[in-house]
Amino acid sequence: MSIVENKKAFHDYFVEERFEAGLVLEGWEVKAIRSGRAQLKEAYVILRNAEVYLIGAHISPLPTASTHITPDPVRTRKLLLHGTEISKLIVKVERAGYALVPLDFHYSKGRIKLNIGLAQGKKQYDKRDTEKQRDWVREKARLMRDKR
Repeated sequence: MSIVENKKAFHDYFVEERFEAGLVLEGWEVKAIRSGRAQLKEAYVILRNAEVYLIGAHISPLPTASTHITPDPVRTRKLLLHGTEISKLIVKVERAGYALVPLDFHYSKGRIKLNIGLAQGKKQYDKRDTEKQRDWVREKARLMRDKR
């Protein structure tokens, strides 16, 4: 079940491969994500020292969640992946020119997970072509509905 999706990722990138990663979160962040107060619009994923981090994801703290700490809504969060997956990502990102893009937060066995995509950037004409295809599918569905 998806909590938050990054729709902009599919507009800007060709997502070729997906990975499910765990997140290192604090208690107030879990409560805020469960209540739907997360945003992945400007977030991105980086590799640093053979570790994977989520940067720029905005998680708004609940006013009642915590009174004794000062929450940072856009802090850098570590992602948890297997070593083989990380080494595969390092090879693809550094040598093949791919980017890592956060796709969505979702629940998996009661835990909050993040889908990240190994993606290549779209050119402007690719974006226009995708939009044309989407409009044509929508128009075709409307025509078929009107015929009945």
